[in-house]
Amino acid sequence: MSPQPRPEMPRPEEFRPEAGRTGARDSGGSGDSRVTVAVITRDRPAGVLRTVDALTALPERPPVIVVDNSSGDSALQALRHHHPSAVRVLRPGRNTGALGRNLAVRQADTPYVAFSDDDSWWTQGSLRQAADLLDRHPRLGLLAARTLVGPERAEDPLNAVLAASPLPREADLPGRPVLGFLACACVVRRDAYLAAGGFHPLLFFGGEETLLAYDLTARGWGVTYDPSLTARHCPAPGGRGGRGHLLRRNEVLTLWLRRPLPVALRATARLGAAATAGDPHARRALREVVVRLPAALARRRPLPPHVEAASRLLERQKRR
Repeated sequence: MSPQPRPEMPRPEEFRPEAGRTGARDSGGSGDSRVTVAVITRDRPAGVLRTVDALTALPERPPVIVVDNSSGDSALQALRHHHPSAVRVLRPGRNTGALGRNLAVRQADTPYVAFSDDDSWWTQGSLRQAADLLDRHPRLGLLAARTLVGPERAEDPLNAVLAASPLPREADLPGRPVLGFLACACVVRRDAYLAAGGFHPLLFFGGEETLLAYDLTARGWGVTYDPSLTARHCPAPGGRGGRGHLLRRNEVLTLWLRRPLPVALRATARLGAAATAGDPHARRALREVVVRLPAALARRRPLPPHVEAASRLLERQKRR
């Protein structure tokens, strides 16, 4: 089955640095021009400033592209005031969610792109090491990093899950093969990401990583976890509200888009049972699944047998 075309993203309004090229291109050769960092932000001017401060202080001096999903001008004004020549800002004119990363990757002119959110950034040396690994392993499409959370630098629970992946190692890939990652702690090969379609518009935001991992792997690209790369994640206390249903909705939609129909049906039935039992997040998630189901079926593209087998292996491990 041939891939269904994805809708066009809005053409973003762009604000380029006032002093021309930035990052490694202004570093006199001391930086590393192989990795652009794409940052998505929405209504968090203080957070995005902290992130950009951390990224522009890296020895790699990466080019930085910020996609401003805000409805106001606070983030743009803050960046213009504090970093007038450090970043490019894209303003799509509406909240594009995770699809803002697709906009940034299209605008990047480096072979690799790392992702950050407005509450995350990369540690010194990680971007250079990621680029080295991607240079040495031409089939590698995405590198997932170790994530340290908060000022205490606690291990994100996902680190242990990825490190324990039962998928067999592959001789031409570094690290541990996985079918999941944290979006604000990964580095992608730009060409592979674009060929796979990037983050899917039907999901918009929340648990969007698994579908991209499926699509990269289905195209023959490696997706691996390497704990020698480190990203910092410092979310605000309480985080953003109203996301509880998104993860459940997108988990089910991902199954309808790529997994066998019995798998998708069972997951939908479980969500329906939770909704009937009075779970408000499940009720909302189920309503939104129903609304999006025709589009999911129209874009359905079952996984190749070897990727489906890998997904089932991960499910068996999770049940244990």
